[in-house]
Amino acid sequence: MLEQLKTWDRELLIWLNALGIEQFDGFWIFVTKIESWIPLYILFFILFMRYHGWKKGLFLSGVVILTFFITLLFTDITKSFVARLRPSNAAHLSGLIRVLQEPHGFSFFSGHASSSFAITTFIFLSLRKFSKWIVLAYLWPLLFMLSRIYVGVHYPSDIVVGAMVGMIIGIVFYRISIRAERLFHPTDRKSVPDR
Repeated sequence: MLEQLKTWDRELLIWLNALGIEQFDGFWIFVTKIESWIPLYILFFILFMRYHGWKKGLFLSGVVILTFFITLLFTDITKSFVARLRPSNAAHLSGLIRVLQEPHGFSFFSGHASSSFAITTFIFLSLRKFSKWIVLAYLWPLLFMLSRIYVGVHYPSDIVVGAMVGMIIGIVFYRISIRAERLFHPTDRKSVPDR
């Protein structure tokens, strides 16, 4: 059964990667770089300040940074334990997929998917009562993780599992932030959402 899942994963990668169009390579290479999203991070920071005030906004921003680093740490530990080769480094896929990047390290699961979904989930939960449009923030991790298939460095299962892990971590840290705020500001208990 595991071998069958690996076969489907590989075949789906080959099919999705083949959908790539050379004229869009520059766009996807740009999208897959973490630094290309800095303006979005700044927007998230501004939204925290606007809706939560500078004190709580700084606190939430700090939790986002902590969430990011914990997610990356957990991802790196998992990658080292599973030790799955990236498709870009797999000899049996040579010539079958377009490879636009050749990062080192292992493949399972995607740090791009886990970290972006962890951050976005935390931000969505923190801002959803202020703006229904915050759900559009999920366009970022979707594009971010799809770029990893486009450039040939992750299998579909890498990004799906990474996204699920990221969402779970985002929810956990959001709940931790609520409890931490209640601990330090018990008089504001009514103003903090329970979920």
